[in-house]
Amino acid sequence: MIGVLVMAYGGPNTLDEVDPYLLDVRGYRPTAAHIMHEVRERYRAIGGRSPILERTRAQAAAIEAALNSDGQCYKAFIGMRHWQPFIKGALGEMAGLGIHCAVGLVMAPHYSRMSIGAYFKKIDEAQSPVEVARIEHWHLLPGYLDALAERVRTALERFPAGIRADAPVIFTAHSLPQRILEWNDPYPDELRATVAAVVQRLSSPGGKGAGGEGERYFFAFQSAAMTPDPWLGPDAGEVIARLAHEGHKHILLAPVGFVCEHVEILYDVDIVFKRQAESLGVQLERIDMLNTAPLMIAGLAGLVRGKAREAGWL
Repeated sequence: MIGVLVMAYGGPNTLDEVDPYLLDVRGYRPTAAHIMHEVRERYRAIGGRSPILERTRAQAAAIEAALNSDGQCYKAFIGMRHWQPFIKGALGEMAGLGIHCAVGLVMAPHYSRMSIGAYFKKIDEAQSPVEVARIEHWHLLPGYLDALAERVRTALERFPAGIRADAPVIFTAHSLPQRILEWNDPYPDELRATVAAVVQRLSSPGGKGAGGEGERYFFAFQSAAMTPDPWLGPDAGEVIARLAHEGHKHILLAPVGFVCEHVEILYDVDIVFKRQAESLGVQLERIDMLNTAPLMIAGLAGLVRGKAREAGWL
């Protein structure tokens, strides 16, 4: 049997879990009371909990089913970076079942040393007897890109028919501290590559491209943390304000750096950005998150099979 370690960020299941979860995120550094309060109120505003665990479980189950559809024997396990069930515990569960090899997959498509790299560092720190073959990049996975393009086309139908062809689309991803640029970190380049590939799928030959004057496709970061150091920009809120000032009344936001609902989607987008847009007289919509989109799941199953074959396990 081959294990599949499906990893995600983690999130609190109740309001009582917010403070210890945030302490884990911040490496147990002293955290100001107003920050703890602010984060707790954000979770309160989205229902008092994060849905990330059940969303990731559903993704893992779908990947496992796709892998086993051809008679193979894979078993998926969930490991969260900052909350239960932790990555170390998932590896221990595998070892207890006699699984000696597993493919590690983070449910985030774009590599950064501060993001994907940190998940695999947790695996190293666990010192597990399970050998883990690593999938570190999948920002150009065709199934992921096709699913995103499909979500954008569907979401544009929420706008009046006459403006769909020209409505601005803002692709977003989680911001990271600007210091990653000093490391030649691939994160910004991988995001640009994803956006270009999705735009290519959406645009007719000779159609409008991304990021220039008079064009309809843009990229922005979102959800910068409450820290004093500078974070990557521009922020999506700035782009929304600029487009509104230019006279746009319908804007679509497409988070490409997330594949399920996080607080960054349910609060930062669905509450903060939508409230901003309403104040500017703009109809802001966002794409449905990919979650268990069949195209993406099939693509990820193919990546796992390929990595297991590369490791000599098939």
